[in-house]
Amino acid sequence: MDISVGLVMVTAAGMAAMDKREALTDPDRIWNEASVRLRAEIGDGPFSSYIAPSAVRADSAGQLILVTPTAYARDWVRKNALRRMNELWLGLDGLSRRLDVRCRAEVGSAPPASALISGVSASGVSAAAVSAGVPAGVATVPTVAPVADGARAVRAAGLQERLTFDSFVEGQGNAFALAIAKQVASWADGHFNPVFFCGPYGYGKTHLLNAIAWEAQRLRPDAKVVYLTAERFLSTFVKAMQDRSTAAFKESLRSADMLLLDDVQFVGGKASTQEELLSTLTALIEDGKRIVLSADRPPMALGEVEPRLRSHLAAGLTCPVEAGDRQLKIAVARNRLSALSALGVVQGEAAPEVLAQLVDRTPGSMRELEGAVNTLAAAAGSRLSTVSVDEASVLLGAALRGGPERRITVDEIQKTVAEHFSLKQADLLSERRTRSVARPRQIAMWLCKQHTTRSYPDIGRRFGGRDHTTVLHGVRKIEELMPQDDQIARDVEALTRKLRG
Repeated sequence: MDISVGLVMVTAAGMAAMDKREALTDPDRIWNEASVRLRAEIGDGPFSSYIAPSAVRADSAGQLILVTPTAYARDWVRKNALRRMNELWLGLDGLSRRLDVRCRAEVGSAPPASALISGVSASGVSAAAVSAGVPAGVATVPTVAPVADGARAVRAAGLQERLTFDSFVEGQGNAFALAIAKQVASWADGHFNPVFFCGPYGYGKTHLLNAIAWEAQRLRPDAKVVYLTAERFLSTFVKAMQDRSTAAFKESLRSADMLLLDDVQFVGGKASTQEELLSTLTALIEDGKRIVLSADRPPMALGEVEPRLRSHLAAGLTCPVEAGDRQLKIAVARNRLSALSALGVVQGEAAPEVLAQLVDRTPGSMRELEGAVNTLAAAAGSRLSTVSVDEASVLLGAALRGGPERRITVDEIQKTVAEHFSLKQADLLSERRTRSVARPRQIAMWLCKQHTTRSYPDIGRRFGGRDHTTVLHGVRKIEELMPQDDQIARDVEALTRKLRG
C-alpha cells in the first residue's frame, strides 16, 4: 500500500474514533439524542411542558443535573421521567455518568455541561474568571434560560410587531391609558395589579397590550412575558383537559412574570375556564407577578362573568380607553400613511382635506379607519399627494360610507347582539330571564325598532313569539337606561356601528 494513502486512512480512522469518543462524552450531544428518544416515548405534550424548557448543567462538583425552570417541573420529572432518562443517558454516555434533576432556584448559575470538556474546573469557575478577580464560587456563565416567550415565541402567540408604543397615536381619549401602559411596561414599583383596560372595540386596547409586552420583554429579556387572547386561553385550556395535561397548562401560566390577557369578556359563561382563570390570577397576584387585561366593558359590567372573578378583575386599576375624537382620527390616518410611505407603498403626503373627508365618512373604529387608509394608499400609490377630494371618493368607492345605508334585518341584529355579548342567537329567543340575557334581548329589540320597519307584534314574533307589550317594555327600558348607564350607551353605539358597517 502506498504510504501516503495509508497515512490518510489512519488519519481518517483516528478522526472517526475521536468523533465517536466526543459523541459519547459530550453531554450536549448525549442530551440531544436522548431527548429525541424520550419525546417519542412520553409524547409531545408532556415533553414540551416539562422536558423541553430544561437544560443539562454541571454543579460545583461536576455532577450532571437537568435544571428545570420550576420546582413543579422538577417534581414531575423526578416522578415520571428521571428513571427512563437515566436509562437512555447511560446507554449513550461512554463515561457512565448519571443525571440528577433540580430546579433553577436550587442551582443558581450552574455552568453548562459542555464546560466539563472545554476547560472549566470542577468548581465551575474558569481560570479566566479567577484571573479577572471574580470571587470563587460565583459562576461566570449565564443561568439556565427561563421559559420565556421571547421575541420569536411571543410573535407566534399573537403579538404583532407593528403594535408598539412608537406607533401608538396619543389623543384626549387614550392619554391616561397610554401613561398607565408605559408605567406597567417599565416594571415600575408601586403598580396597580391587575390593570384592566376597557372600552369600545377597535380603539387601541389590543395595541396597548402588544406594546406593553414588547417593551416589558425588551427591558427585561430574562423575564417570562406571556400574551394571550381569551380565545387562545380557552382553546389551550380545553386542549389541555382533553390531553390530561392541565397541570402543565397551569404551570406554563403561573410561572409567568407578566401575564397579558386580551378580550376577557369571551371567557364569560364558561364555568371551568372562569375557575381556572380565577385560580391563575390569584396565584400570580400572591406571587407579586404583573397582570394586564382588556375587555369591551369594565369588570363589573361583565354580567356573564362569575361574581368572584369579576371582583378580582376589578381589584386593581380599571383604565378606560375611550373612542377617539376627530383630531385623533386624523392623526391616526396620517400616521398610517407615514408607515405605508416608509414601506414604499405610497409617495408624498395626502392633502389635509382628503384626510378630513376620509375621517368624516368613516365613522367606525380605528381599525375601520385604517382599512380605508389602506384602500386609499393602494389605489393612489405614487400619486397620493396629487389626489383631490373628489378623486379620493372615486378611489375609495364603497370604503367610504357616504351613500345610502344598507337594509338591516332582524336576523342580522340578533346575530350581532349575540356575538357582542358572547351569547348564542338562540339565547335571545329563549325563555331565559337572567340579566345577562334579558338586557341584550331588550337592546336587540330596541335596535330592531330603530333600524327596521317591523312593528312591535312582528318583532315579538321574531323573538320567540313574545307579546308586543313585552317588546314595547324592552324598547322603553333601553331608552330610559341609555342616558343613565354609560355602559349601555356604549354597547348601543358599538352595535350601531357594527350594523351600519
